Amino acid sequence: MWRRKRKIEEKKEKKEESLLKELCGDDAKLYDVLGGMLYLDPIEAISRKNLEILIEEAEKSIKDENYEEARQKYRRVVDKAIFEATQNPRERSRYIKIIQDLASKTENYKFMSERIEDVIKIASLYYNERLEELGVRERRETRRQERRDVESEEQMEEKKAGERREARRQERKEMGRGERKEAESEDKREEKKAGERREARRQERKEAEREEKRMDEREEERRKERRKELSKTR
Repeated sequence: MWRRKRKIEEKKEKKEESLLKELCGDDAKLYDVLGGMLYLDPIEAISRKNLEILIEEAEKSIKDENYEEARQKYRRVVDKAIFEATQNPRERSRYIKIIQDLASKTENYKFMSERIEDVIKIASLYYNERLEELGVRERRETRRQERRDVESEEQMEEKKAGERREARRQERKEMGRGERKEAESEDKREEKKAGERREARRQERKEAEREEKRMDEREEERRKERRKELSKTR
């Protein structure tokens, strides 16, 4: 199970490496630098603290002469500034200035200073595509969880129905012949209705699965179209 999960993760990483390579084209240096900077899940990886707090934390590490910690914290500032620039194009110049001011305190500072426009452009394309795909994945998981919840409720209902049947069976033991026969007929009618409800739910599940498949296919088509558009923007 662990190996299978690991293979799936490796496949996802290779796919996103392919996206970044596609965006960078023949620019090997840009690809190498961004390959070590951009995240598969920026929402999860990038700090939620605002830039001013992150900068203050990094500067405190400098004052404390903890330079390795400061370097790591400045890297978090740059990561945050790049992501914010991709999500707030109207404020891009502000974030670019922050990145350039801090570039000398991070790795690849010379490259970052000279190629900042290219860095932001490719990061924007990459992160926007990743956020779109993460949103698709989240919606798909929400649908699956809803199905699991419905199935859990159905199992609970079946369990209670079985308990009621057993209770009625025990009650019939105490009944007279005529009364028992009527009770058995009523049970058969109830069981028939229960069977019809189960079949209706089964058909609903099948239709939900077919609809999810259609939605996945439409999402994949949209993804291919986005990739085509991305290739035109390089």
